[in-house]
Amino acid sequence: MKGVYIFLADGFEVSEALTTVNMLRRGGVNVKTVSIYDDRIVTSSNRIPVVADMAFGEFRASTSFGPCLPSDVMIFPGGMPGSSNLAAFGKLMDIMQQHYTEGGTVAAICAAPSVVLTLLPDLNGKKMTCYDGFEEALTAAGAEYIKEGVIVDGQVITGRGPGWAQDFGLAILAKLKGQEVADKVKAGLMI
Repeated sequence: MKGVYIFLADGFEVSEALTTVNMLRRGGVNVKTVSIYDDRIVTSSNRIPVVADMAFGEFRASTSFGPCLPSDVMIFPGGMPGSSNLAAFGKLMDIMQQHYTEGGTVAAICAAPSVVLTLLPDLNGKKMTCYDGFEEALTAAGAEYIKEGVIVDGQVITGRGPGWAQDFGLAILAKLKGQEVADKVKAGLMI
């Protein structure tokens, strides 16, 4: 899968999704939001409707699949039942597994590292974080849980929760555009 995409399912955490999109677009990344449904409208965990850039069928039709680079990123916001809805969508999980196996980057925040990323093959020894109370699934998958705001370990980027959404987005931006660009965006936001 070529490009940078953030996937939205009903029950997603709106602040984690849109703050991440904001950080990336401010840094010049052409990130697209993708509804996992036939409709572009997705409803957040707080009942806020959001119009995604594309529905899942549009994503499949317009995206180039094939060998991935670390600059190709699949992003999964947390929220419940949003994370569970993402994980239950087999077509998306198949794409994620192929993407990761080919060397693409995956990024998840809040519940999504435990609920979505634990479906990846071979997380043994990967340093990851997640929302408090979801650690057991990470360790059961072989990951090393670290209670920090954002963890970057190779092609895996994880964030702890909504309070870390800016740093999560900036970590993805730094991976894609370099730390200097991320620092410039951060300075412009006075954070």
